[in-house]
Amino acid sequence: MFTKQLVLQDGTIYKGYAFGAETISGGEVVFNTAMTGYQETLSDPSYNGQIVTFTYPLIGNYGINRDDFETINPSIKGMIVRELCHQPSNFRTHATLDETLKVLNIPGISGIDTRSLTRKIRQYGVLKGYILNMTDNVDEYIQKLQSTEFPTNQIEQVSTKTQYLSAGRGNRVVLIDLGMKSGILRELNARDCDIVIVPHDTSAKAILNLNPDGVMISNGPGDPVDVPETIQTIKELIGKVPIFGICMGHQLIGLACGAKTYKLKFGHRGANHPVKNILTGKVDLTSQNHGYSVDIDSLENTDLLLTHVAVNDGTCEGLHHKKYPVFSVQYHPEACPGPHDPNYLFDQFITYMQEAK
Repeated sequence: MFTKQLVLQDGTIYKGYAFGAETISGGEVVFNTAMTGYQETLSDPSYNGQIVTFTYPLIGNYGINRDDFETINPSIKGMIVRELCHQPSNFRTHATLDETLKVLNIPGISGIDTRSLTRKIRQYGVLKGYILNMTDNVDEYIQKLQSTEFPTNQIEQVSTKTQYLSAGRGNRVVLIDLGMKSGILRELNARDCDIVIVPHDTSAKAILNLNPDGVMISNGPGDPVDVPETIQTIKELIGKVPIFGICMGHQLIGLACGAKTYKLKFGHRGANHPVKNILTGKVDLTSQNHGYSVDIDSLENTDLLLTHVAVNDGTCEGLHHKKYPVFSVQYHPEACPGPHDPNYLFDQFITYMQEAK
């Protein structure tokens, strides 16, 4: 007997089986094409406000461990899987996916046709949805979905509220936290950087007072135009210190330099997206999670050079400032999960900082 249902804003209903928390939850329904990495996806702050559908048919088979979380307070709104594994087999396992979602108060639904749902999202774009119990009033929630707007403070919800330090003996990096994945911090730590993590609305003056050798702008959820204060900060920092932007950071660098962004039909989410480096002709496989993109046509009258494009759809995947050591990529070079092909970008950032001293 079905115990859970997924209701979409267009009135479509999928019936399945409950796992995780019993709570009702609503958000933007998206899909992720990675074959592994469900724990990192669960804990990625860039999924704040979203219900994630996994296209890979079996999820949970290696359980959950204590080391692979990307944040300690996941903000994902729900998980949708074809088949849930209840008896994982891995020496690192500390809990099942079902047990973990119960603790985190995140609902899940299994047993639905995730291929059908993915095709719908590809055809019509991302849709809002609710994970409901079988006894809930479906019509009431469909009406809610059709009348409710997306929140515009998603970055504020996941950004740190206070400044803190991750000490090292190397280059001083100020990391603007827009919903930072721990993987970014790990890569900078591995290069012995002295890292100060600051809230998303920290001013350029406050950042420069920390005497940084470079500034990193992290990933984050939502629409980049919703954080004008961060865009202004980036404008004031360009030309004064090397800057590296990842995902949301990439989009904000584009906006700060006069480019425009737009919402993709269904976004890029997965660990297998090919990206071509225009300057070298090399193709990297990349980890991605974003619903917006920088408009390539809008780069024409800016100081930004297009450096990378997505092989699948030709969208903007990388930028470099024509005058200053400022660069960004739309994908995640820290992976977590995903291939480590573009990990060298962190070394490029280190080089820029050393050259600027």
